[in-house]
Parts: sequence; structure tokens; C-alpha cells
Amino acid sequence: AVARGDIGAHFPDTDPRWRGADSRHFLRRCAQLLREREWRLVNADLTLIAEGPRIGPYRVAMQAHIAHDLGCETHRINLKATTSEGLGALGRGEGLAAQAVVLLAHESGGSNGH
Repeated sequence: AVARGDIGAHFPDTDPRWRGADSRHFLRRCAQLLREREWRLVNADLTLIAEGPRIGPYRVAMQAHIAHDLGCETHRINLKATTSEGLGALGRGEGLAAQAVVLLAHESGGSNGH
């Protein structure tokens, strides 16, 4: 959204230093890129798609960590989970997926970020 390329441009999967890296590092770098371009997070709606584990017991802590890493208030982060109802690789428990819808605002009040 701030025209800085995709995750592979910043953390190429061919670079061994990112193998096994804490994903929070990537999130903090995204927050830094936002600040550098004078953008701020308005809100984030996050969905985890997996047959398990259940996130209920961890939801509040996860929201707090995400908000902290993004430098925003916890109430700006909505985290929910769903399953794929047993369909496909996710339904067989072979992985998980995440979707994020994020609203950003430019600090100047303009929309072009320049």
C-alpha cells in the first residue's frame, strides 16, 4: 500500500538469514516502512484459516503483540479464526493461511503519500 514492494523484495526466501526467523521481525519492519513514508495504521482485520490449533485462548495476547509491533492501540487490531471445513490441504491440517485487510492513512491527511 505504500509502494515499497512485496515481502520477497525485503526478505528474499533465498537469503538464509530469514530461514526460521521470528515473523514478528517482518511485522516490525513493515511498521518501520509505514513510518518512513508517514503512513499510520487505522485498523487491521486479520483472519487465520486453519483446522487447529484453536486461537481463542491466545487471541488477546496475539492482538496485543501485533498492536505493539505495529505501534498502535490494541483496539485497532481485530483477530479472528476460521477453518476450511476439512477441504483441501488446509482442511487436512497440512498448513494454515492468513488474510489481512488493513486501512492506512497518510499523516498529512493526503492520499498519495508524497
